[in-house]
Amino acid sequence: METQSQVVDRLRSAFLSGVTMPEQFRRTQLTKLMSMIKDNEEQILSALHKDLAKPKFEAIVSEVDMVINELHYAIANFKSWMQPEYVNKSLATKLDDCFVRREPLGVVLIIGAWNYPLQLIFLPMIGAIAAGNCVVLKPSEVSAATESLIAELVPKYLSKDCYAVVRGGAEETKALLRNHFDHIFYTGSQAVARTILQAAALNLTPVTLELGGKCPCFIYGRVNIAAAAHRLVWAKFFNMGQSCVAPDYVLCSPATREALLPELRKTLEEFYGKEPQKCPDVSRIVSLRHYTRLMELLGKTKGRVVIGGESNQEDKFIAPTVVVDVLEDDALMQEEIFGPILPILTVESLEDGIALINHKEKPLALYVFSDETSVVDTVLENTSSGGFCSNDGIVHMTLPGLPFGGVGASGWGNYHGRWGFETFSHQRACMLRGWALERLNGLRYPPYTEDKLSWLRWTTSSKTSCSIM
Repeated sequence: METQSQVVDRLRSAFLSGVTMPEQFRRTQLTKLMSMIKDNEEQILSALHKDLAKPKFEAIVSEVDMVINELHYAIANFKSWMQPEYVNKSLATKLDDCFVRREPLGVVLIIGAWNYPLQLIFLPMIGAIAAGNCVVLKPSEVSAATESLIAELVPKYLSKDCYAVVRGGAEETKALLRNHFDHIFYTGSQAVARTILQAAALNLTPVTLELGGKCPCFIYGRVNIAAAAHRLVWAKFFNMGQSCVAPDYVLCSPATREALLPELRKTLEEFYGKEPQKCPDVSRIVSLRHYTRLMELLGKTKGRVVIGGESNQEDKFIAPTVVVDVLEDDALMQEEIFGPILPILTVESLEDGIALINHKEKPLALYVFSDETSVVDTVLENTSSGGFCSNDGIVHMTLPGLPFGGVGASGWGNYHGRWGFETFSHQRACMLRGWALERLNGLRYPPYTEDKLSWLRWTTSSKTSCSIM
């Protein structure tokens, strides 16, 4: 059995051979990845159910189809992404070829997360393959069934010389990080991200971090409360809140809260019935450790549980729960909840809500529910977040044309669609020159004169740019 360093060395040898560079090789690997997902859909759904009790509907929508749609988009477009990007030129460079060339970085490491164990491994991998890299995958050991399936399927379908899966827990990941990679792509918690950055610093390895944070849902002004409740409940309790882009808490006026609560009760019963533990559409908490953490948060809150609160440790079940009378210093507001608990905080004005949002770290996503365009625009213009969506939740991340990523503490860098291709590419500045115009070039040679300086400034000015290729 190969050691981790032998795996990395094998992939680096393959990369240096140039095998991943041709467009046809990349296309073939992406097509094989598509076949892998389609051929093994039932096994994938079974693994996801074992790990998280994911309903078939949610597993297909958020895992299988997310990967398939991303593959279709990449296969249709990556050839154009590979083409040189020509830039405007000055008079002094008008006979030169000046362009940006996208080149693969080399051997990259992708570390996935347990909450969407298929999507969060293969979506970044698609960008890495399209860009021409060799890839080491490290799936999350917490989602053990999916991890095992990924390790089984990848070498069956993709090039063993260029792509590998490494399994294990924290110690194996630490050992893996001691190898030299050309890029590290990590999805997970801020705490683990810090250890990855420390390891990456030893080799000055660039890192993309897809983290999370407390994503607010600000409901303000005129709003369709019934529709808002449906979209909020779906976004929050999809995968039972174990989504980095799930609404983490609600901000609204006291009057809006009173109108919202009965609609939330009605919607939760409509979606999951009177006994959600018996509903097949309700996922489970991934592990006893995460279950215990969530129950401790509920035990510490000074807020009041008005909906849900039921739990079953053996089943790792926590009912969709709504908590009111929550203040900014409450236990529920100190960390990302990442579970089926929804605190509601009240604010007196639009400005107060914006101030509360800005007082916290920049979130991965920010949601505003309002019929008033001025409200949406005001929040958009006066806050910062990785992504922004009005009158819905989560859905912005399903569009390959939009970048997905955080800002500040919620993440560095982005991916999806072309953005993933760019993340795993080096944008190489290229200028191809001949020997013409040597007299013009002589303006930069000594002996320096004021006349030469004047002419040189004019020929190199952006005001005299030339778009001739």
